[in-house]
Amino acid sequence: MAAQAPPADDDEEALVFNVEDVQKIVRDNIEMCLGGNTYSHSRSPQWISVITEKILARLAKLNKPFKYILRITITQKNGSGLHTAAAYYWDTATDATCTVRWENKYMYCIINVWGLALQI
Repeated sequence: MAAQAPPADDDEEALVFNVEDVQKIVRDNIEMCLGGNTYSHSRSPQWISVITEKILARLAKLNKPFKYILRITITQKNGSGLHTAAAYYWDTATDATCTVRWENKYMYCIINVWGLALQI
């Protein structure tokens, strides 16, 4: 059996969860959906649905071998606290996460994106 050639730089790049690219996708979609809005408890589920669909569609267009998980929190900006935690058991060489915190005068939006590499 012949030895495989090492992956080209482009191949290695395809296997990387690029945090900067993902953060830009997330920020663009938050701004597009929430930009000038005031907080609305009744509209939050719709916003979350739209933001989720748009982010996942953009991530899919990156054509990277990852499964993606999103968690979106939209909360009114009223001085109350919010504490969350997450724990991971994964391959630190291939899997990654990023968090984007966005705010305007009326609300906070916090989005966590996890990228879990597919075994190819």
